[in-house]
Amino acid sequence: MKTLSIIGAGKVGKVFGRRLQQERQFTLTQVLNRRLDSAQRACEFIGADTQLACADEALLKPSDVWMLAVSDDQIASVCEKLQQQQLLNADSIVFHCSGAKASTELSAALACGSAVASIHPVASFADPEQVAQHFQGTICSIEGEQRALDVLIPALNAIGARVVEISADTKLLYHAGSVLASNYLVTLLDTALRAYQAAGVPAELALAMAAPLARQSMENVFALGAAKALTGPIARGDMHTVVKQQEVVQQWDVKAGRVYEAFISPTQDLALLKHHSEK
Repeated sequence: MKTLSIIGAGKVGKVFGRRLQQERQFTLTQVLNRRLDSAQRACEFIGADTQLACADEALLKPSDVWMLAVSDDQIASVCEKLQQQQLLNADSIVFHCSGAKASTELSAALACGSAVASIHPVASFADPEQVAQHFQGTICSIEGEQRALDVLIPALNAIGARVVEISADTKLLYHAGSVLASNYLVTLLDTALRAYQAAGVPAELALAMAAPLARQSMENVFALGAAKALTGPIARGDMHTVVKQQEVVQQWDVKAGRVYEAFISPTQDLALLKHHSEK
């Protein structure tokens, strides 16, 4: 069984660590975080001996597989430190968990002859415990060198992931899709809730009004497709209302007005698709 070291056991690192530990895919060697107590808590979450916790890069030991679950701006520098400490060789596999960065970020490992990859779980990690418990079926996008994929894909399958191979060349655009579907959706809903409240609707009632609209709209998109799911003034061709609304929103909140305006044109395109499909 290959050994595994985790550097940066935050939410994603802990979830991957627990699932890989539960399914006995690797022998965990070390868990490195900036603070020892954080690394120890990560080990507890994973279900590993807290003696594997480490907060000193100088104490890192050799490992067959390295998971770099650090922030995007640290990936390259952490990989370089592993190279400088002579912890990487031609038999090593190094992968990171960034959605936006490609495996090419691991150039220091490539210089050592190591096989590199990137794995991005398409999930919200706000609650790691929930994600870990319901990981089965989680889509994990992966790209990288075949030697790394030959080891990592079977491990992902074993922990219940649904593996999708993507290209390093389109990684940034791919991740933008996830940002739009998750992060920006949250921002858009926050804007909607604030608009309700600015119109005099109490906060709790605003939530009650927005929740069924948002949930049903998303369910319709996934069941019917975006074009058929579209409703509202643009879908009806009522551009007079749209223009007046945009003006009112702009007067209330300039940034919200820009958001509203930015959605008009692509929504018109979607409305055209809807009308063509109904003919």
